[in-house]
Amino acid sequence: MSIPQELILKQMELGPMENFQYFLGDARSKEIAVVDPAWDVDHLCAEAKKNGYKITGVLLTHGHPDHVNGLKETLSRHDVPAYISRHEAPFLKPKHKNIVEVEDRQKIKIGGIEIECLLTPGHTPGCQCFLYKNVLISGDTLFIDGCGRCDLPGSDPREMYNSLYKVIRGLPDTTVIYPGHNYGPTPSATLASQKRTNLYLTCADIEEFLSERMGV
Repeated sequence: MSIPQELILKQMELGPMENFQYFLGDARSKEIAVVDPAWDVDHLCAEAKKNGYKITGVLLTHGHPDHVNGLKETLSRHDVPAYISRHEAPFLKPKHKNIVEVEDRQKIKIGGIEIECLLTPGHTPGCQCFLYKNVLISGDTLFIDGCGRCDLPGSDPREMYNSLYKVIRGLPDTTVIYPGHNYGPTPSATLASQKRTNLYLTCADIEEFLSERMGV
């Protein structure tokens, strides 16, 4: 599972909920965005400094506390924009500076590369994934051999089905999935493998998905 040579991709498991946080950026300029800075901001900043990376942005898959706990501290150390879906921005704007609303399919420039935002509601109304070529940061939409919860306030299992089957399943099989939590047997996997082994990507229709995910 190779990644593009021009891409910085660093996956870090931090915090008590097995969260994956990421550096995603331009290998040439060493400019990076931090994805979902929720835990151990000291570690994130130290890792960036050790590798000579310049933090120029924050990418947020959604606004749940276990994905944004460290946002305020991160932005206090790095005065950079924090990008989140417009559907969830109103919840963060009163508490955080530098919140920038993004739309589905909008591209965010980090150094010389452009990261595409894919709106994937279901776990929350504004969940989004981040795509660069064959690399997909899938947040809490898709886990390895699993998917995000759909029984929380604001969740919608029918929207989750549409996100999984009409957005993610339509990506090339060579796409590599990098999830928001380390809940699976491996920290990443190809979409092709997930189409074989992930129960929530192998349903015949929405009724089967609802039965498997929600027990209805």
